[in-house]
Amino acid sequence: MNSMNVIRECLPGPDMMTRDKLYINGSWVPSSGESSLTVENPTNREIIGSVPDGTIEDADLAVDAARNAFGDWSKSSIEERISILHSLSDQFKQRADEIAELITKEVGTPIEYSKVAMVGTPRVVSKSYAKLLESYQWEEHVRNSTIVKEPIGVCAFVTPWNFPLHQIIGKVAPAIAAGCTMVLKPSREAPLNAFLLADMLKEIGLPSGVFNLVSGRGSTVGTRLSSHPDVDMISFTGSTSAGIKVAENAAKTVKRVTLELGGKSANVVLEDADVVRAAKSSISACFANSGQTCSALTRLIVPKSKMGEIVPIVIERAESYKPGDPMDPSTRCGPMVSAKQKESVLEYIRLGISEGASLVAGGLESIEGLENGHFVRPTVFTDVGPDMTIWKEEIFGPVLCITPYEDEDEALRLANDSEYGLSGGVWSSDEGRAIEFAKSMRTGQVSINGGPFNVSAPFGGYKKSGNGRELGAHGLEEYLEVKSIQRPT
Repeated sequence: MNSMNVIRECLPGPDMMTRDKLYINGSWVPSSGESSLTVENPTNREIIGSVPDGTIEDADLAVDAARNAFGDWSKSSIEERISILHSLSDQFKQRADEIAELITKEVGTPIEYSKVAMVGTPRVVSKSYAKLLESYQWEEHVRNSTIVKEPIGVCAFVTPWNFPLHQIIGKVAPAIAAGCTMVLKPSREAPLNAFLLADMLKEIGLPSGVFNLVSGRGSTVGTRLSSHPDVDMISFTGSTSAGIKVAENAAKTVKRVTLELGGKSANVVLEDADVVRAAKSSISACFANSGQTCSALTRLIVPKSKMGEIVPIVIERAESYKPGDPMDPSTRCGPMVSAKQKESVLEYIRLGISEGASLVAGGLESIEGLENGHFVRPTVFTDVGPDMTIWKEEIFGPVLCITPYEDEDEALRLANDSEYGLSGGVWSSDEGRAIEFAKSMRTGQVSINGGPFNVSAPFGGYKKSGNGRELGAHGLEEYLEVKSIQRPT
């Protein structure tokens, strides 16, 4: 990196957003520390904002606020919670453009995708929990017992940068619905949207202490929240290595832990599939959000006899997936979130080449006109074997691996040949056949013939992709304790 680029990285952008306070107990309060964390636009490396680098003391204050608020909020009416969730959904609708543009600047997500996935999905999720509460059964009777469901207590959330607001709302909305109170530590790469959320929750009248926001580092704020004796549950989304540390920290206080971690998901094309449709879809299934998606279908497993049909379509589609300015509505692939993430993806491409995979699209070359950002060419490898690093490890960038198979048994072995199990896809002209194949995949979610994401269905993984579920009724129940009350017979 030359000195001009170093200088450029340090320059604030024209629309610098400085948030110098934390949201605790319904008020914006100074951090007990004096440091701040800067937020970089990965498209041009301009500094677009800053937030407090929160401390252990800040985390403790936020947990105290959540604990003190829990008594009243846990007894709040279902009607009040429904109203709050509807109001939050309305706020997302009213501020959609503002939020989408901010997240595009923080993460580099193409603006049209931001409007749908980064704002539209949180809006729908909030509304879905309001709808769920209208008919949710909080009690049931089993012989001489009354089984009641109660809010678990104070919840701590540590969230990632790739879908920052969606991952936050996937935790905040069910916690509100359940009657829990909470402390959020957003990602340090993309925290500004969380501050907008706090503004919105304050505006709609969520009672003080129910939601608290402490920005900072995982090593300080995150570690304190995961080990805090007054936190009853921690929900973490991020890398598997970090999730293991969260679980280890939480074990000391025997709190509930939900983890949504990495993925290396398989997209299987069966022999009778519409190969043209499957091949075209495979690019967006892998490259959406510039490949920075935990549930991306990054391993395309195809019949050996169909390779000649599928690979040229994939190459053509990948080459049309041009990286560019994410604020341009025509852009489909933005930058990696940081210089570190860009270098990580490039290193995986180097490994793929050195280990013998065939590079058929993309590669290591820089992109003319985009040198100031953290851009990577959308890349496709064929001849990828199960012994290769790019087959085994989550790349978290726009890199697709294609592998052939001889028969369906081999296809299933290849699909399940991963330490992860978050998502998957199956293509077949016979839906019943595809469903039977999907049932044998060791993964938490499978899309049949490109079936769309459902915010009311449970989302989560098998194996090292985590434990617990988010979204829908299953997501709500992660925030509930179950009590049996026995009557005399």
